Amino acid sequence: MTKSSTLDAPAPAPVTPQSSGRRPAPRRDKGRPVKSPSALLSKAGVTAMLGLATVYTLLPLTWLLMSSTKSREDLFGTNGFALGEETRLTENLGHLFTADGGVYLRWLINTVLYAGVGALLAAVFSVAAGYAFDKLSFPGKERLFSLVLLGVMVPGTAMAIPLYLLAAKVGLVNTFWGVFIPGLVFPFGVYLARVFSASYVPDEVLEAARMDGASEFRTFCRIAFPMIAPGFVTIFLFQFTQIWNSFFLPLVMLSDQDLYPVNLGLYVWYSSALTQGHPEDYLLAVVGSLVAVAPLIAVFLMLQRFWKSGMTAGAVK
Repeated sequence: MTKSSTLDAPAPAPVTPQSSGRRPAPRRDKGRPVKSPSALLSKAGVTAMLGLATVYTLLPLTWLLMSSTKSREDLFGTNGFALGEETRLTENLGHLFTADGGVYLRWLINTVLYAGVGALLAAVFSVAAGYAFDKLSFPGKERLFSLVLLGVMVPGTAMAIPLYLLAAKVGLVNTFWGVFIPGLVFPFGVYLARVFSASYVPDEVLEAARMDGASEFRTFCRIAFPMIAPGFVTIFLFQFTQIWNSFFLPLVMLSDQDLYPVNLGLYVWYSSALTQGHPEDYLLAVVGSLVAVAPLIAVFLMLQRFWKSGMTAGAVK
């Protein structure tokens, strides 16, 4: 009786990777594991996107360089990426800096003052404010920082008309200060500075400096500021690029051509070529655009070491 009941019992189900909850082992071809197709597609997709971004960046610069070497006839009569019959880059540059009484050099100096000095002061103010928001305690700190973040979300073009109305109240319209002073305010730089301060400046070092009798101002200048140097360079580059490329605020604020930045001056030449029938101004705008790009590239190449380290710290934080 016992023997027959044992024979009638159902056989146990075979154990499979699906029933045990374990993932099946990857198939092997001749002793080597087969790579996942998703990984290959992901690598190829990232490489393709980087290639497209590189082409998107270099094609306009290549066209600008090629066009700046041509005469006015070759500029309109040849392909944009082809060389002309002769290279006239030196002659074009000479004509650029002598046209209209050398006004382009004046525009370039104005832009260096607006962007260079303005970005330097804006970076100093941003680092000081970010350090204060991170390390100091004062009433309403987080509410004030919320206003700073609100300023980050407001585009600069939306502030041009209010800034013009404020400048008109105090008599700064059509003056150097009407464009220079707004560039000193950089809410995004204050946010970055707070992040860099939290990443680079240990609280223990500041406490040791205070115990040694250092004032808050000296602690910031001698100890904290050198530690935030990569963040300072990063903020400077961001604001330098933003002011250098600024167009709408100078367009609204200025009417004197001697105060124009280079972007607004190039727009005047380009508009003159289209509306007033001066095709030679179109070539001036092209060559002037090439010269205007050169300082940006030079600044990034000189400060790229600090900029990379600063961006890495911000990303980690």
